[in-house]
Amino acid sequence: MRAAVVTRYGPPEAVVITEIPNPTPRTGEVILRVEAAAVTSGDARMRAGRFPAGFGMLARLGIGVRGPRKKVLGIAVAGTVESSGATGSGFPPGTRVAAMIGSGLGGHAELARVPIARLARLPEQVSFEDAAGLLFGGGTALQFLRERAHVQPGERVLINGASGAVGSSAVQLAKHLGAHITAISSARNRSFALRLGADEHVDYTSTPVGDLDARYDVVLDTVGNLSRRSGRHLLSPTGRLILAVAGLADTVAARGNVIAGPIPERTADITELLELAATGALDPVTSVSGGLESIRDAYAVVDSGRKVGNLVILPND
Repeated sequence: MRAAVVTRYGPPEAVVITEIPNPTPRTGEVILRVEAAAVTSGDARMRAGRFPAGFGMLARLGIGVRGPRKKVLGIAVAGTVESSGATGSGFPPGTRVAAMIGSGLGGHAELARVPIARLARLPEQVSFEDAAGLLFGGGTALQFLRERAHVQPGERVLINGASGAVGSSAVQLAKHLGAHITAISSARNRSFALRLGADEHVDYTSTPVGDLDARYDVVLDTVGNLSRRSGRHLLSPTGRLILAVAGLADTVAARGNVIAGPIPERTADITELLELAATGALDPVTSVSGGLESIRDAYAVVDSGRKVGNLVILPND
């Protein structure tokens, strides 16, 4: 099969499209024909060896010193089941599914090995492209806003970086939870944020987030330019600060009204997100870069910091 392979950390040009052996399913796994795979900020960090402050050495020890040990990246995928490593899996060949693969990665290829426990059935109303695009940012936003910050109806929520993968889902999910939303992005994405459900918009080029005078019940930073100290300045007396891309120091020290650290990838969350997309309650905001060979261009867009919504490739196109 064809796959996008990363042998050493580097720029988008470090990715090589090449033939590698087809994966074979083990017990409790399926082989997925990958119809769409997201190219995310997480993929870009692993490709480049670029991690939040303080995590560099720890990440390289875990992921790979000179390059990722898992040569084929890609964690968020959608496609059809090709074969299974066990009978009675509940996902026969041809079943439309979506998944967050987990630490095994491998989504940037024509075929991927996926644990059965991570598979979610894909509603007919949701395309492969939208499903793959939605999972990374949508799952992150859902976990942080609902499960950890416990956003309540009527609360004031500030979303810093409202036009990216996490931010675009966060605006919609916070609105779904009944919150009043202030979105921060560039002026060119103002109408985009308002369309998704933001009640107010702040252009960070004219009003830096640290200069805001208002106080919020929940502040979600998806950019990485807030810290525990600067973020708390924006909180109401009962407010909660979510640092989605915190450095090591803020992650270790996060407690009380500061929320940071990894979140679980739960199949139940994926199913819920897909159902919201199927009913039109959640717009995945997905753009298609092209086939597998377009992945370098997709990475260049992610690295620019100007990606709007979600970006996917079509490995079998």
